[in-house]
Amino acid sequence: MTRNLTSGDTPRMASIITIGLISDTHGLLRPEALDALRGCDAIIHAGDIGEPTVLTELARIAPVTAIRGNIDKGPWALALHETEVLEVGGVFIYVIHGVGDLDLDPAAAGMRVVVSGHSHQPGIREKDGVLYVNPGSAGPRRFSLPISVGRLVVRDGQVSAELVEIEPAKR
Repeated sequence: MTRNLTSGDTPRMASIITIGLISDTHGLLRPEALDALRGCDAIIHAGDIGEPTVLTELARIAPVTAIRGNIDKGPWALALHETEVLEVGGVFIYVIHGVGDLDLDPAAAGMRVVVSGHSHQPGIREKDGVLYVNPGSAGPRRFSLPISVGRLVVRDGQVSAELVEIEPAKR
């Protein structure tokens, strides 16, 4: 099933749609991550949510599309699919937790963006006209990897991405 998000579905009536990207929260939704996602028209959580309250808090900012990651267990997680396809401003986005689990050729399937998580390693790369974005982990720090989220901007059928590193507050 393809979910359609147009600027008419968002608070702003513009040809620019900003989608917040978050992954691997593992039950920890940092206030700094929420701050980095404020102002987004929609949010994608690419799995390993950890607790359903994470999705509730994100939904206070913008509509959320979330997929189930390998740690997401229990009745609340059964309602989530393992993949999602969204159409945003004419751009098709495929969401999967682990990019290594892709069972389709995104370019041949008409996808312009693949959003994934799992590795906790933030990154943006392009291959065969498809933008691959991993926002990294916004939850507990793993090894020496940064804590980060991302943003996709869809403008007049074009898409760009950026990563936002988060500096957690000293406790």
